[in-house]
Amino acid sequence: MSLQEQFHSILHANGVAEIVIDRAPVNALNAAGWHGLAAEIAACGANPQVQVIVIRAEGRGFCAGVDIKELNADPGLIVSVNAGNYATFKAVHLNPVPVIAAVHGFVLGGGIGICGAADIVIAAEDASFGLPELDRGAMGGAAHMQRMFGVQKTRYLFFTGEMIGAAEALQLGAIERMVPRAQLREQALAIADKIAAKSPAMIRLAKEALTGIEDGDLEAKYRWEQGFTLQAYMSPDSAETRKAFVEKRDAKF
Repeated sequence: MSLQEQFHSILHANGVAEIVIDRAPVNALNAAGWHGLAAEIAACGANPQVQVIVIRAEGRGFCAGVDIKELNADPGLIVSVNAGNYATFKAVHLNPVPVIAAVHGFVLGGGIGICGAADIVIAAEDASFGLPELDRGAMGGAAHMQRMFGVQKTRYLFFTGEMIGAAEALQLGAIERMVPRAQLREQALAIADKIAAKSPAMIRLAKEALTGIEDGDLEAKYRWEQGFTLQAYMSPDSAETRKAFVEKRDAKF
């Protein structure tokens, strides 16, 4: 599958770059897809014509994370997948321009990474957020989820694998606004247009300044988590979770 079949981008005349994840059936990107998405996000930020980036998706949900079927077939790809995830989230978080995530349906795994790294998140009413990493034999994403939901809520969601809906996410301050599904793209582009109308130099300075005053190092925290993913992948339990997922059955330990 080519990169163009996993996502595409549009540069609007007002300086808004729109990156659209589109890999049926659930927008779970493979290793090449994550590396390609990272490169595209970084390239948009490096383009002096781009003022704001909007990341959204087509299909049933925003992003189901990594392609578990690919990893089940070749567990050795976990190193490349980890690197692609890291590069994507870093490209969002440290991008020189503001990044808006506009999400709908399921927001899982790598979808959480994108949202947690973004500057602004808006969600459709049907959006739900979760990290089913434990049930997939992996780790990672909690650093980004914690940036959205706080420590104890993140731990509850990570340990249980439960999902949190858009209404509760709004109440907790994890998203900027909740909108009807049909209005998601329009609302995201309207926010982007408001930002893009400002001074390009001032917006880029503001993004760098705001990133610099954050507590902690998001990328270092995520790298810490990824080390445990590699450790988990050496365990038979991790292999069983992936196999059970692919075979659509409960894992047996």
